[in-house]
Amino acid sequence: MSHKIAVTGAFGYTGQYIARRLLAEGREVITLTGRPERPLPDLAGKIAAYAFDFERPELLRAHLEGVDTLYNTYWVRFDHGRTRFAQAVENTRTLFAAARAAGVRRLVHVSITNPALDSPLPYFRGKAELEQALRDAGLSYAILRPTVVFGREDILINNIAWLLRRFPLFAVPGSGSYRLQPIAVDDLAELAVQAGAGSENQTLDAVGPDIFSFNELLDLVAHTVGSRALRLHLPPGLALGLSQVVGLFLGDVVLTPDEVAGLSADLLVSAQPPTGRTRLVDWLDAHRATVGRHYASELARHYRQGL
Repeated sequence: MSHKIAVTGAFGYTGQYIARRLLAEGREVITLTGRPERPLPDLAGKIAAYAFDFERPELLRAHLEGVDTLYNTYWVRFDHGRTRFAQAVENTRTLFAAARAAGVRRLVHVSITNPALDSPLPYFRGKAELEQALRDAGLSYAILRPTVVFGREDILINNIAWLLRRFPLFAVPGSGSYRLQPIAVDDLAELAVQAGAGSENQTLDAVGPDIFSFNELLDLVAHTVGSRALRLHLPPGLALGLSQVVGLFLGDVVLTPDEVAGLSADLLVSAQPPTGRTRLVDWLDAHRATVGRHYASELARHYRQGL
């Protein structure tokens, strides 16, 4: 078996944790990325980096020659500029085809909980389309379906903490009773590496041990950072509008309509047993001095620097 492994986005959030685990196992790791010239400092010189080259499938295939397992974390959070969900779907289809043509043995794909082909939400519908495409691709595969992923580079929980540290009010879309089941990024990476070593096709929810209502999550984060911010429950449309105003000042997209709709529909919880071990309360306690100290910009991280 070849020791060569490919990880899309190894300089990004989840990809870097997968890559580090593979390197620790002595595997040769390459990455396909939108920013090959900007490796993470601790990965520089350890991982060969190639551009995605979705427009040149033959070059993409050449990058994957000799690869045993491909871990795919590529996706987009929202439409922005020329970046669209539909294009991300087509790009990923191209990646799957290149992997098959290159003889990749196994593909581990990061999806989302509760995707559906008939979903009105492009994020969840696009993920469902790609799951089906992977099943039809003729590759050995594992599909991991995470919810909210927390860790040092996390955006959602970090920015909730940032807002709670700095503002006297926190706007909650709707009742806040909708639920989510976050998983630690290191637990997700461990699941991914384990799945890559297998051969049977599988689809697995990647979820942590605890389910929170959004209100309970806010209580936990507020307690961690010592915030006394008042919670203001607003109609979802109004809360979204306020987030857009905040986003104008920050030069970022704070919240999207699809994210509000996905949360409200309880799409970020699983009916399967937990697959992650790390409890969010323990992680927050260990990182209380740093979580939310700095705002994490989605646009700065991905769209201004490359995916």
